[in-house]
Amino acid sequence: MGAAAGKAVEDLASAADGTTTRAEDRLAVAERVILEFERRRSSCDGSDVGIWDAQATCTNQGLLAAVDEIVFLKEMHAFPMASPAGRRMDGALRAAMSCLMEEFLSLRVWDGSQLEGRSGLRFAIDKLSVSVAAARGASSSFAFLTGGSTASTVRTSTGELSSRTVDVLYASGSGSQPAGPDVFSDEEFPDELDLICPASLSVLHEISLRVIRAGYTKELLHTFADAPCEVLDRFLSILQLQVGCSPEAETGESISYENAEWWTAEDMIRRWILATKLVEKALVTMQTQLHAQSNGAFDRFKNDYIMAMAKRRSYILLRFADGFTSTRSPEKLMYVLEMYEVLGSAVPGLVLVLTGQHKELFSRQVEVVLAKLARALRAMIGGAVTKVRAGGSSGTQGETRGVGAGVHPLTRYAVSCIESLAPHRGALDVILASTGGILEGVNSFGDLFSELVASLEPKLEEISTLRGEEGGGLRHLFLANNTSFVLIRAGAIGGDDEWAACRRSRVEQHVAGYVEASWAPVVACLEAGKPATKALAKFNAALDKAYSGHVRCEVSDPELRAALRKAVSENVVGAYGAYLLEHPKLGRSARHTPDTLAGLVSDLFEGEDASGNHS
Repeated sequence: MGAAAGKAVEDLASAADGTTTRAEDRLAVAERVILEFERRRSSCDGSDVGIWDAQATCTNQGLLAAVDEIVFLKEMHAFPMASPAGRRMDGALRAAMSCLMEEFLSLRVWDGSQLEGRSGLRFAIDKLSVSVAAARGASSSFAFLTGGSTASTVRTSTGELSSRTVDVLYASGSGSQPAGPDVFSDEEFPDELDLICPASLSVLHEISLRVIRAGYTKELLHTFADAPCEVLDRFLSILQLQVGCSPEAETGESISYENAEWWTAEDMIRRWILATKLVEKALVTMQTQLHAQSNGAFDRFKNDYIMAMAKRRSYILLRFADGFTSTRSPEKLMYVLEMYEVLGSAVPGLVLVLTGQHKELFSRQVEVVLAKLARALRAMIGGAVTKVRAGGSSGTQGETRGVGAGVHPLTRYAVSCIESLAPHRGALDVILASTGGILEGVNSFGDLFSELVASLEPKLEEISTLRGEEGGGLRHLFLANNTSFVLIRAGAIGGDDEWAACRRSRVEQHVAGYVEASWAPVVACLEAGKPATKALAKFNAALDKAYSGHVRCEVSDPELRAALRKAVSENVVGAYGAYLLEHPKLGRSARHTPDTLAGLVSDLFEGEDASGNHS
């Protein structure tokens, strides 16, 4: 202890009759120093008042000696507690302990400075660049429609959020360049990075030693809840959103983001996911590093200290996640599902640093939030299936022309659902198997796959009737296109051999139906018994009509496109070549040779990029 405490020991030991008087003198001196400190701290010029500076160097030996004197007098039972001096001592002791608590709260135990710099660990928390422009302009991580109808724009997938969430951050802070190698990744949290300020460890011991001797352990434990942590607070600063939302730890009204703009919800959930991953990793690393240190008297508080910081930050993250449990929009399905998975995977690390009732309470509350998220996700999945079931009812005649025979937005939506949800089938199996499901019989991802396809296919049949009103084989072409799209894209995820064989057979039937409906009438113009020149003229007219009506129809699948061209060529070019052989006199006057006709067929199904030129 300090020099003043040592002097007090000598005085009290040598003064047989004047012990109380000498003790009162010591109390008065120490009391005056502490009260003066209290006065300066409460005044406007008290910002630099303290015992230790930022480098944990003692800069106020007099104040520390005064604290030691009061603690010593308390230990020695220098005054009866009911006496005026005893009450003064108790008041001075409370003030002395308050000084130490203030010192503890201003102590820099954790060092987050190494998270920045050009060493490959720079993390742009202070100017997080997931801005409105970046969130709206960059491609989404999920291939879901962003509008309210199936005809909306499809957002393509980068497929990176679940494993490399930090990629949405831009090192430049401007949102114009993708994250480079200088950006700190949540998957590469440097366990070897020392997050502790070594100089502060001795101060932790000095404070704890005095608090224990004074009997103020409970007050110090209570102070832990407000202890600053530069590392964790830097990560939690991600949640300072553009919309001005700053969730508190455990108090205040519940938060709801149901009415948030789409890009705002996307941005908020991305931020939460990143913050949760980083906080979980940081807490585990910090606990390991703190336990590896020898902190003297503070060693008995290590678990309580880490637990208090973890409890406060974890509740911030948990309450934030709870704000999305009222969301029901299918467009937010993937982000809320990612939130569900991240919360579930982060809980073991967060719970690891909690003990006793705190662990049980937090675990129960996590389960409540997960259950609420699961309920919201089931509603969103039900909404997605409902959209597929009803999505084609708004089709118009304008959609039946040209590219209208291509892959329908409803098909893309349903397949995008399957593709985006497939990597999360484990979580979906848990979510869909729980009680309160929206869709009867949908208890797993496999059931959901079957339900989406089963809901889509009759709707495509209904939509295809609009294509049939134009005549020709556009209905068959539409169904071949969409069935092939489902077979290739969704078939790679689910569906057994029988399922795939059934749809391959349908594609073949629609290819044959298309040729029969659209090109067989052209060949029929070459019927025998008519003047050859007249038959040829009729053939050319029918060919022009069929070609101009179908040349810009798009078939994106190369194999289906090749199969269609082969079928048309075998039917039309084959019959035309045979007809010219039967009527050799037409050779010079014929507009097409078999080769040029085959060239026309090779132009089919290229979509709007087709040249459409033929002589």
